[in-house]
Amino acid sequence: MIKLEVIKQLRERTGAGIMDCKHALVKHGGDMGKALNFLREKGISKGKANRIAAEGIVDSYIHGNGRIGVLLEVNIETDFAALSKEFREFVKDLGMQIAAVAPKYIGREDIPLEVIENEKATIKAQANIAGKSENIVGKIIEGRMEKFYKQVCLLEQPFIKDPDISIQQLLNNKISIIGENIIIRRFVRFESGEGLKKVIIP
Repeated sequence: MIKLEVIKQLRERTGAGIMDCKHALVKHGGDMGKALNFLREKGISKGKANRIAAEGIVDSYIHGNGRIGVLLEVNIETDFAALSKEFREFVKDLGMQIAAVAPKYIGREDIPLEVIENEKATIKAQANIAGKSENIVGKIIEGRMEKFYKQVCLLEQPFIKDPDISIQQLLNNKISIIGENIIIRRFVRFESGEGLKKVIIP
C-alpha cells in the first residue's frame, strides 16, 4: 500500500500525473529513487527533477577535533535559493551525515559494476558454504544487497537526525519546500590517518 503523501511527493518532484506516480511506486515497491528513474526513462517526468540545477554551494563540515572532514557540492536552480536558510541547513545536515556514516556513493547508479558483482559473489560464496539451496541463495543475495546499498549509498541511508526517513526522502522534502530541483553532485570524506599503517614503537 503506497501512502498518498509519497505519491504526492513524487508528483511534486516530477510533474507527472497521480496515476503515473502511483504506478511507478507500486512497480518499484515504494522506492522513490527507482520510481523517479522509471518516470524519467518513460519520458513521463517533466517537473522539477528535469529542471537544471546550475547554482548551489560547495560547503565543508569538520567533525570532532578536526579528525573527520567533509567537502561537498550541492546544486540548486537559482542563486537566490542557494542563499536560503533552508537550503544551507540541508547542506550542513548532509555534511554531518557523510562525516558520521561514511557513505561511499551518492546512489546505486554511482556504484561501479565490478563492486556490485564482487559483493554478490562474496555473499553467494558465504551462502554456499553454509549449504543453502540455490533458491534460498538468490533470496539471501537480494536481501543482503539491499542492506549493502543502505550502507554505502548516501541517498538510501537513514537520516541521523530522524532515522524514520532516508536521505532521499529528506531531499524530496526540501525540493517540495524550496520549490526548486536540488542535486547532490559530489562529496569527499577525509579521516585523519585513514589508509596509513600505524607503527607501534616498543
